[in-house]
Amino acid sequence: MTRGERVTAGTDVLEHVVRPPAGEPAGAIVLLHGRGTDQYDLEPLLGVLDPRRRLLGVTPRAPLTLPPGGAHWYISRRVGFPDPATFRSTYDLTGGWLDALLAEHGLGHDRLVLGGFSQGTVMSYAVGLGGGRPRPAGIVALSGFMPTVDGFSLDLQGLERYPVAIGHGTNDPVIGVEWGRQARDALVSAGADVTYREYPLAHAVDPRYLAELANWVEDRLP
Repeated sequence: MTRGERVTAGTDVLEHVVRPPAGEPAGAIVLLHGRGTDQYDLEPLLGVLDPRRRLLGVTPRAPLTLPPGGAHWYISRRVGFPDPATFRSTYDLTGGWLDALLAEHGLGHDRLVLGGFSQGTVMSYAVGLGGGRPRPAGIVALSGFMPTVDGFSLDLQGLERYPVAIGHGTNDPVIGVEWGRQARDALVSAGADVTYREYPLAHAVDPRYLAELANWVEDRLP
């Protein structure tokens, strides 16, 4: 697939890059980028997290173009509290896109690892754990937070042993590490099986943690 090419009708509401699997897919991994970047930002991580190309890998572009540039999932005015109108619009759009993507490839949500970085983590929590949404096989949450939005709530019921991998830099000036810790504590209290790592970095991901997550992803989708 060439850069910028879309798949087929039903998934074209979000531009996205597809990395095909080497053979019949064992599942899918979808990564949502952070604020102000695009669908190519996390594309290299598909190869890191799924080096054997067992999975369909997809990185979509957020639907909003906002100052200072790049693509955004919602308007960000205050950490922890996305702008309600843009968040809800993107939540509906992204959920529908993801449902169509999996259906198009004959995969269920139980064969999906959903993850992201920064704003992409916020949307991964929302789409993966939002009330009434089907849950993926696992969530990767890097340098983000669980959203608080009027009229929206995460469903943390029935999360016993549910796998979530969280990573956060202790020197993060954009989304402080306390947000990662809050998400960890909420998920652990709900019974989830949380793999949590902190590293002495700013708003970034530790490559050593990514290497660890490759095994985590394979365990989620054997």
